[in-house]
Amino acid sequence: MKDKILLALKEADGYLSGEQLSGRFGITRSAVWKHIVKLKEEGYCIHSMRNRGYRLESEPDILNQTSLRCALKGQWLGQNLITMKTVDSTNEEIKRLARQGAENGLVVAAEEQTAGKGRFSRTWSSEGNGGLYFSLLLRPELTPAEISSITLTAGYAVCLAIREYISLPAAIKWPNDVIIGRKKVCGMLTEMAAQSDKIDYIIIGIGVNVNNASFPEVIAKKATSLFLETGHTVNREEFFVCVLRHLEKALSHFMVSVSIEDIEEFKQLCATMGREVTLERSGQLIKGKACDISPKGELIILTDEGEQLTVNSGEVTVQGIY
Repeated sequence: MKDKILLALKEADGYLSGEQLSGRFGITRSAVWKHIVKLKEEGYCIHSMRNRGYRLESEPDILNQTSLRCALKGQWLGQNLITMKTVDSTNEEIKRLARQGAENGLVVAAEEQTAGKGRFSRTWSSEGNGGLYFSLLLRPELTPAEISSITLTAGYAVCLAIREYISLPAAIKWPNDVIIGRKKVCGMLTEMAAQSDKIDYIIIGIGVNVNNASFPEVIAKKATSLFLETGHTVNREEFFVCVLRHLEKALSHFMVSVSIEDIEEFKQLCATMGREVTLERSGQLIKGKACDISPKGELIILTDEGEQLTVNSGEVTVQGIY
């Protein structure tokens, strides 16, 4: 009920009286007032005026499940959405729900992760400091061999959302990071449960540095945020909706096919292209230049020895980017 009253205040053009709210939701005016008090305690600034009612003047920087669902109405991605204050990891939470039969398109977001993780079991800094941390559940009717470029597709969608909402030149650092300039603003972790010819589910975990004002010393030189890049606070709820809309569009297309034209678009937003790179393979350090992306989303490198090498996973260091 509290969230319904909040949504009504957000949609109202001016004041809503206690009588209007009690009549709309079938509760007493005293109950309305109690919900208003709870909203104020959560940080919502609600102005009360005798004979006029209540007006929402400002909101705290938190993700509200009800208003997000309303904003995403009509979408398959995020219509079933869960917001949490604290969780070990949104990937782990959605994995638990997937094992219980959760359906395609579920999104789980958290204000704070106590055990956020990135690739190669690295930790992801997510201490409730203004970032956007969420995971989504997919159950595509595809084989494991057909989803190799899914992380690249998700990164492309996040880039488009940042470019649209913030007008910043976000780019992909192959295979699972989004950067602005030379610093990381977003990381992704894709996990899958599958049989040899059938996917049970895919989980894509995404962390975007939105209103982070600072970072731990160990990553401070490598990381940036939308706040640090623009100098102003970003409405995380609105930005989240923008990201999910771009993800739905990109992933809906991905479920059908990834064309040569799609790969060309990915390449145009991939900052790794044309740069000197290094990677380790079988204990050997390999140097070369990133020259292409395959139809499967693999990075193609022309080594210093003149050999063309296809990379589908692993750690690639890109010259000039953290």
